[in-house]
Amino acid sequence: MKKKVEGEVEENVTLNGEVIIGEGSRVMNGSYIEGPVVIGRNCKVGPNCYIRPYTSIGDNCHVGNACEVKNSIIMSNSNIPHQNYVGDSIIGSNCNLGAGTKIANLRLDKRNIKVTINGKKIDTERRKLGVIMGDNVQTGINSMINVGSTIGNNVFIGPGATVSGMIKSNAQIA
Repeated sequence: MKKKVEGEVEENVTLNGEVIIGEGSRVMNGSYIEGPVVIGRNCKVGPNCYIRPYTSIGDNCHVGNACEVKNSIIMSNSNIPHQNYVGDSIIGSNCNLGAGTKIANLRLDKRNIKVTINGKKIDTERRKLGVIMGDNVQTGINSMINVGSTIGNNVFIGPGATVSGMIKSNAQIA
């Protein structure tokens, strides 16, 4: 990977290490990006966000003010607009995280994280794992997603809701 900036980078932005910024993307003032990081085309990043290593952001995404994204994949057309934390996660396409949505990625006891898939608990052999989120998921403000959660497509998570385990597609969590 080689550093490549095709988009606009405002003043007071720090690009540290190998960072790729796609055409038409804009990285706003106060943002800190620590590579390796890939940001797709036509994205808006910042202001004042922290993108940590091993993050890939698809095309047409928005990572907004006071957000932190670490070691995650954000698929195209998804928004992490303000005051969110996303760590060690996969966020599907066309997702929108409400303000203050937090994704936990480390158990308090620091043991391996287990995920539930089709009713079976599987040891991931990882100490850190946030969420594996399908497409078209919406979260309300201040929602919380617990370690190792899997969320299907077309899920609505209401304001202040806490999610754990496996959430099937088309669910609504109040």
